[in-house]
Amino acid sequence: MKYVLTAALGLLMLAGLPAQAGPKENITGALHKLFPDMHITRIRQSQIPGLYEVMSGSQLYYVSGDGKYLLKGNLYDLQQKRNLSEVQRAAARDKILNALPASDYIEFAPKHPKHTIYVFTDVTCPFCRKLHSQIGELNKGGLAVRYLAFPRNGIKSHAYKEMVSVWCAADRQSALTEAKLGKKLPTRQCKNPVKKDFNLGQDMGVHGTPTIYTADGKSLGGYKPPDELLKLVAKK
Repeated sequence: MKYVLTAALGLLMLAGLPAQAGPKENITGALHKLFPDMHITRIRQSQIPGLYEVMSGSQLYYVSGDGKYLLKGNLYDLQQKRNLSEVQRAAARDKILNALPASDYIEFAPKHPKHTIYVFTDVTCPFCRKLHSQIGELNKGGLAVRYLAFPRNGIKSHAYKEMVSVWCAADRQSALTEAKLGKKLPTRQCKNPVKKDFNLGQDMGVHGTPTIYTADGKSLGGYKPPDELLKLVAKK
């Protein structure tokens, strides 16, 4: 057995549809019947015959060619010892993250960065605050940090309002640092990317903060001490 599929959310039977012209039409029809707002970015044959990869942003699903069954999980190549699903997700995240305009994130970077990470952050999150207190060590090690807003409790939370004030500040770096120190900021309003960042995080499967990705989309998980994070980024 060369491949194994581990299903994180189990097997979902999609609404039955009559066979159409082919697998892509069957899959598209079945998914849009259940999930009308789902934006499918790619459908292609997986390494397992009869099972198709379906990409929606950076989310990956496996669907049978008749459009009846869906799996969400990881496909491993047992011979190469590789998580093939994560390779696909990372490639999708790479495109998404590197297409972001600089106005969407707040960057703390050395003069000549060796590596860059993207961090979904919340100003009220204890481990986000701890990571930010060590930003000098990360920058000294050659690491640029690009923060994206992810108020954990949603867009109606107090943290969301705080992060809007941060992103609307004239000096966003200082405002973010003050917010993470627990200081009260002046309430500000402007055209801002906080909701957009939050939705992006949800689309990428972010559930907690901080959530860290390399510039090429590889997941580094949550908080890690500076020395561990620097080694991990260099290795990735």
